[in-house]
Amino acid sequence: MSPHEEEDPRLAYILLLSRILSMTFVGILLFLTAYLLRSEIDDYASLTVEERATLKASERNDSIHQEYLKLWKSPVLPKSQSEHPNYSLIKYGQQLIAHTAKYLGPRGSVAQISNGMNCQNCHLDAGTRPWGNNYAAVYSTYPKYRARSGTKEDIYKRINDCIERSLNGQPLDESSREMQSIKAYIEFIGNEVPKDTIPKGSGIFKVTYLKRAADPEKGEIVYQTKCMTCHQADGQGLLNPDEIEYKYPPLWGKNAYNHGAGLYRLSRLAGYVKYNMPLGATYYAPQLTDEEAWDVAAYINTQPRPAKDLSKDWPKVNEKPTDHPFGPYVDPFSEIQHKFGPFKEIDSFKKNQKK
Repeated sequence: MSPHEEEDPRLAYILLLSRILSMTFVGILLFLTAYLLRSEIDDYASLTVEERATLKASERNDSIHQEYLKLWKSPVLPKSQSEHPNYSLIKYGQQLIAHTAKYLGPRGSVAQISNGMNCQNCHLDAGTRPWGNNYAAVYSTYPKYRARSGTKEDIYKRINDCIERSLNGQPLDESSREMQSIKAYIEFIGNEVPKDTIPKGSGIFKVTYLKRAADPEKGEIVYQTKCMTCHQADGQGLLNPDEIEYKYPPLWGKNAYNHGAGLYRLSRLAGYVKYNMPLGATYYAPQLTDEEAWDVAAYINTQPRPAKDLSKDWPKVNEKPTDHPFGPYVDPFSEIQHKFGPFKEIDSFKKNQKK
């Protein structure tokens, strides 16, 4: 062995020292980690039940907020004819959705064919809000078969259904500028959605069934504490000073949606209010629990409202949805249970029948 290959004692000392320092550093890191973790555990243990619930809610909201950012978003409306050849129709269509009563309400400037509500009272932000009963998937899925009519429907039929049911009004002529404008607006809203697809955030969120029936009496308490300020004690809403449009729409009474409207189904109304009501609620910041949403929906839909001839609805009885509140049915459950639930056992029965 040459002298150069002999181990240098100084090098060995340096290596030993570095190992000791390295182990010490790792030990310090482990100690600090354990200390901080212990501190966090001690801090959490010292929280009250309410403080723990608040912490969990904030963590959940952060998670939901991230999910919310992934939901469907409406395209930006064109600002001129140069940006889109149908600019005039799209713009007018948006105004008709946002201010329906101004044009088609009891004091409408174009026609007097509806109850005074605006389309966006049900289709929030003129049909663009995620989970706000938006129009995201209308253009991509129509024409389509709808079990309610038992026929293949186009967008014209869908629009007039809303006018006749939710606005308790008379249908628009398909060739009218108003109908063509609403159609152009809805098509623009959904023009980026691939054909036959339904993006996440479309329409109304499906709230989990309760294990019990929805309770109108409990719902009345929710209404009085969470809804009455805007929609008033009598549920008749609040008109603007000009008495043309509602600042807050009626939820029942002669100017509300009739019992043929989609929101007269409890699951639809519960899903709608869950992530949109009271004012300021959103998908990532709801203000109602699931139970409160179901119960207040039950209370609202037990109040008086206009009737509609539904004799031609659901010609194939077996295609009626679980929460359609009017018989006949192909199952042994009552109208009361079909209206208020519990719904899970009805669903189970229907699934077994199909098998």
